[in-house]
Amino acid sequence: MEKDIVNIGKSVVIKGELNGSEDLTIEGHVEGTIQLKEHVLTIGANGRIKAQVYAKAVIVLGEVIGNVTASEKVDIRDNGSVDGDIVSPRVAIAEGAHFRGSVDMQRKGGAAPQAPAQAKPAAAPAGAAPQAQPAGARA
Repeated sequence: MEKDIVNIGKSVVIKGELNGSEDLTIEGHVEGTIQLKEHVLTIGANGRIKAQVYAKAVIVLGEVIGNVTASEKVDIRDNGSVDGDIVSPRVAIAEGAHFRGSVDMQRKGGAAPQAPAQAKPAAAPAGAAPQAQPAGARA
């Protein structure tokens, strides 16, 4: 039950399709397609990616040019950069990060049955909220 993590060093350049079945950290350059469907991809601070990315989770500290699709989460950290569209149910963009593109936070499979509006009786409690606000305005 040990977790395998592979590192691609900053002097390595890969062009083409990169597939894997373990967590991967990239500090080098990759152009093409990266597929780690059930694993975590970390783009290190020196990493430069020009690729379509598919992974369970993607952590960006370097630069990604291309679309990023993650089944769990995309996390763009401080000084990280993504130029492309993101599709993931959870997205975090740190202050100081760069992002240009669109975000689609669609949920997969299991969330669809929870979508009906019958579980949201939002109209009834809405009347209670304005009554609480004037008390704050008094001070």
